[in-house]
Amino acid sequence: MKKMVFVNLPVSDMQRSINFYEALGFKQNKDFSDENGAGMMWDDSIWIMLLTHDFYRTFLRDHQLADTTKVSGSLTAFSMESIDAVKEFAQIAKDNGGDFYHVKIDIPEDQMYELEVKDPDGNMLSVDWMKM
Repeated sequence: MKKMVFVNLPVSDMQRSINFYEALGFKQNKDFSDENGAGMMWDDSIWIMLLTHDFYRTFLRDHQLADTTKVSGSLTAFSMESIDAVKEFAQIAKDNGGDFYHVKIDIPEDQMYELEVKDPDGNMLSVDWMKM
């Protein structure tokens, strides 16, 4: 089996979250989706697993589930092919119940451009382009 990345996100409204991530270009894999979660594929090796709060809690042991509308425990980054693609991704997120903002960093925008995107539950994604 090849190496893969699975980012698990707690969500409060499964269908709203599926719709949001599909609008961003993820595809739901129905073989890995049920009432507890939905496997959303970015490509063959990068997935986001949308998990109900109750199911997500089963993996936490002695940790509490964070209120992602108020705190962040992770910032998952996705690279895009252009600055325009970064802006389009962020706008689609906003148009589908999320939001985004730009953080000024000491790297020229013609070298790296990044927007921080929030999904409807407050989970954070960083969408970026880098001149490579």
